[in-house]
Amino acid sequence: MTADVIKNIDLVEYQISEAAKVSGRLRADITLIAVSKGQTLDRINSVLSSGQLFFGENRVQEAQKHWLSRRKDYQMELHLIGPLQTNKVTAAVELFDVIQTVDRPKLVVELVKAFDKLGFERDCFVQINTGEEAQKNGIFPEQADSFIAYCRSNGIPVSGLMCIPPASETSAPHFALLRTIAERNGVLKLSMGMSADFETAITLGATHIRVGTGVFGPRQVL
Repeated sequence: MTADVIKNIDLVEYQISEAAKVSGRLRADITLIAVSKGQTLDRINSVLSSGQLFFGENRVQEAQKHWLSRRKDYQMELHLIGPLQTNKVTAAVELFDVIQTVDRPKLVVELVKAFDKLGFERDCFVQINTGEEAQKNGIFPEQADSFIAYCRSNGIPVSGLMCIPPASETSAPHFALLRTIAERNGVLKLSMGMSADFETAITLGATHIRVGTGVFGPRQVL
C-alpha cells in the first residue's frame, strides 16, 4: 500500500470526525466517497486495501476500466458523480450503485427504460446547479421542486441531492441552499463538499462528501 495514501486517508478521516463532532453529528452518518477519476490502478488498489469501499467516478468508460474486474472481489458502492449521456444510461445503471447526476427530463425517461430493461433500480440523486452557471450541469434551484416531483411521478427513486458550488464563490451558501431544497422535498441525503470544503459541507448537513485529491493525491492519469 502506498504510504502517502495511508497518510491522506488518516488525515481525511480525522477531519471528518472533527467536523462531525463540532456539528453534533456522528461520523457514521457521513459517507466518504473517494473520487478515483484519473487515478492509476495501483493507487486505487491502495485505497481499497485501506478498507475504503465507497468510490466515485465521473465517466462511465473510465469507471468500467477501473471497476469491472474489481466489483466481484469487494462489497463496495460505486457512485456516478459526473454528467451522464443518455446513450450510456444502461451501462451506467449496470455498473453504478448510485447515480448522483440526474438533471433533465430526457435522462429520467432513459433511466426508467434502463430500470425496466434490467429489472432493477438504482438510487438517484438530483443535481442542483446552485450557482446557476450556464456551463455547468444541474437543475436551477427555482426548478428543483417541480423536477423532483417529475422524477418521483415517473418512478425515479430520488434519495438525495447533489451540488458543485461555483469555484469562485464561498461554498457555504450553496450548501445551505441545497439543504433547504432537500428539507422541503423530504430528501434525506446531501452530496456536497469536495477536498477543499468538505468540512464546511459536513457542518451544513452533508451525508456524502466527494474527496479526490484529499485521498489519492494529484491525479495520475489524464
